[in-house]
Amino acid sequence: MNTRSCDVLVIGAGAGGLATAITAKKFGLDVIVIEKEECFGGTTAFSGGVLWVPGTRHGGNDSQAAAMTYLRNETGACFDAAGVEAFLRYAPQMVEFFERETAVKFVPTLYPDYHPQVEGGVDVGRSILAAPYDIRGLGPDMVRLRPPLKTITFIGMMFNSSNADLKHFFNVTRSLTSFAYVAKRLLTHLKELALYRRGTQVTSGNALAARLVRSALDLGIPILTGTPARQLLREGARVVGAVTGQAGSEQRIEARRGVVLACGGFSHDLQRLRQAYPHVRRGGEHFSPVPAGNTGDGARMAEALGAKVDICLQAPAAWMPVSKVPVGGGRHIAFPHLLDRYKPGVIGVLRSGQRFTNESNAYHDVGAALIEACSDQAETAMWLVCDRRTLAKYGLGFAKPAPMPLGPLLRNGYLLKGQTLAELAGKAGIDAQGLEQTVREYNLGAVHGEDRQFGRGSTSFNRYLADPQQQPNPCVAPLGEGPYFAVKVIMGDLGTFDGLRTRVTGEVLAADGQVIDGLYAVGNDRASIMGGNYPGAGITLGPIMTFAYITGRHLAGVEQGLAAGNAREVA
Repeated sequence: MNTRSCDVLVIGAGAGGLATAITAKKFGLDVIVIEKEECFGGTTAFSGGVLWVPGTRHGGNDSQAAAMTYLRNETGACFDAAGVEAFLRYAPQMVEFFERETAVKFVPTLYPDYHPQVEGGVDVGRSILAAPYDIRGLGPDMVRLRPPLKTITFIGMMFNSSNADLKHFFNVTRSLTSFAYVAKRLLTHLKELALYRRGTQVTSGNALAARLVRSALDLGIPILTGTPARQLLREGARVVGAVTGQAGSEQRIEARRGVVLACGGFSHDLQRLRQAYPHVRRGGEHFSPVPAGNTGDGARMAEALGAKVDICLQAPAAWMPVSKVPVGGGRHIAFPHLLDRYKPGVIGVLRSGQRFTNESNAYHDVGAALIEACSDQAETAMWLVCDRRTLAKYGLGFAKPAPMPLGPLLRNGYLLKGQTLAELAGKAGIDAQGLEQTVREYNLGAVHGEDRQFGRGSTSFNRYLADPQQQPNPCVAPLGEGPYFAVKVIMGDLGTFDGLRTRVTGEVLAADGQVIDGLYAVGNDRASIMGGNYPGAGITLGPIMTFAYITGRHLAGVEQGLAAGNAREVA
């Protein structure tokens, strides 16, 4: 077996692993990154690329005290005092470091906190976004960048939900300016497809992943794709490296300072899902849009050495309502419902035909409400319902707005259609009387812009992704004449919150609370500081990159003035 050595071995090439590697390298360490997939970018490459990081130069007037209050209120009994204090202290420094020292650049967004009405919440200023990037800057490594999630692109073309880009696509048939903008974007994208077989102008998480990869390559950090970690190596009580590579071509990589687990969490570890996800425990379906390689490798390797996965959280994962898009051969891909739920004229109902929550709440909140509403049922599912005008204007799920054709999605069963609500209910398996009554009652308030049952449009976040042209409430409009349409929605996730217990600086803890010497965890392998809640856009990537920065500095021996306490010491 071949052997090579380094100071730090990072297992996983998403934002957490790459940010740790870059930081450690910048502070003088020799770093190797391995990735079991053939491409790098991890879940980050599929994500929105947003970071929730209070107090940066990109934000407005804010204070650490206000952000601390907000997180204390949001996480409740799971408030992680040591972790939150470290995050809020180092997040602005992390952003400044990466923008100054690397190819990573950010732009501000207008995202409100997801619960701005909660004490400490704000209407704008805490969420930033990776700046767009031309992946031709990766040179020959461009082919190794994980492509974006297919279902949230248009023929592979990416756009941001947080700026005017997407608004032009929704207005393409109503505005000459938008038509010209979209035509130019399409022509540019088609040229890229002809030359490179993929779009080269990337945004969101694909841009963040590409910028991190470019930064790592600029520093000479090897990123070995197609190279899984097979076993951690230990000498005495200390982790000293890992056996890596495919069967028959293993390699021993020794790490003098430490091994960093950045394997992406366990969203596709069915055995662990059956233990952690309530709807899976009772037999419900779960369909995650995150990369299929996120199978809990980091947790398993650490548990073999006595580590403990933290389950003291309100929810084990960041819930995301998804629909299953047929792609042929009995296969499906996930469509995350990030935009349609906010639009006026779209409602979500259970099999009973009844609404169960404010559809314009954040995805995690809608997911949690769906899991609770179906707690006495084997199936955890809802149906998004709208009329023909709403579908033509906004689309529904993977069905695009007019003038895009609906025929293929009607034929493969993804999109359901009924001339009446009763006909639609029959096709969906929804209680027809329940659906008709729900629409009647909803419309009584909706004609006045009111949601009398759940208060849609009552917060700045509800309104952020709605339609400002719909007044007096951008989230609410009545369902009009048929035909009517529906898409079935089930549960997915954007990544796990449950993860390995660590110290603030990233050292993995054994079940007895003692440090496992030489072993670190970052990203979704490390337990979230958000307590199983989702307070704002980017609450995964913001802490992921901040703690990666802290861990990289710790590995390099940089004094950080942090208390020696463990993360998850609940206040």
